[in-house]
Amino acid sequence: MRRTAFITGASRGIGKAIATTLAAHDYDLYIVCKNSGEELYRLKNELEEKFLINVTCFVGDVGSFDFVQNCFSEIRHLDVLINNAGISYFGLLTEMTAKEWDYIINTNLSSAFYVCKCAVPSMLHEKCGKIINISSVWGSVGASMEVAYSASKGGLNAFTKALAKELAPSNIQVNAIACGVIDTDMNKRFSMEDIAMLKGEIPADRIGTIEEVARLVIQIINSPSYLTGQIIAMDGGWQ
Repeated sequence: MRRTAFITGASRGIGKAIATTLAAHDYDLYIVCKNSGEELYRLKNELEEKFLINVTCFVGDVGSFDFVQNCFSEIRHLDVLINNAGISYFGLLTEMTAKEWDYIINTNLSSAFYVCKCAVPSMLHEKCGKIINISSVWGSVGASMEVAYSASKGGLNAFTKALAKELAPSNIQVNAIACGVIDTDMNKRFSMEDIAMLKGEIPADRIGTIEEVARLVIQIINSPSYLTGQIIAMDGGWQ
């Protein structure tokens, strides 16, 4: 039976690169997004045609437990879970509304709980599975003007370590990738001058690519089962 993977935030950026890479490795996919349904279904058609796999699309908010439950009502077996959905907020804490805070936390952190709560039972039944959470270096060191984002990713890192300990006896591994500056739409807000300054701070002297993150995902999936509970930084030596 072909392996299966569930990927949130899959319509573009890192999620799309992960979906494409897993498809190339002969995975059937469940891909999810909230606001880019056309792009998601376009990706489905491209991957099915190119790699001869099966792709199921879900369009909705993974920050809603009801939506996540509906998704998993159609899933009986899952090998890999990628919690990638994420949004940012750039601005002073004093200017951020309570509604904006809740939206960041629900999308970046609560969604991981909702998806894992629905995905883990089938993994426990099979006594195997890989869960990879896409985090950020700001979850470890914090970023000025990104308090909510940093808090959500710090929570995701702690969630990763705690769940890994809980699931290790059942041969389910939970790890996170703490991304540095990656070439995604989220970082398009930076000017060319800002990017140049960032590159100057990064020992690798460049920003990372979404394809590199996707390749690391495959490496973690194929890693020994003794690798669990780790927050793996991918930042060019920056932090």
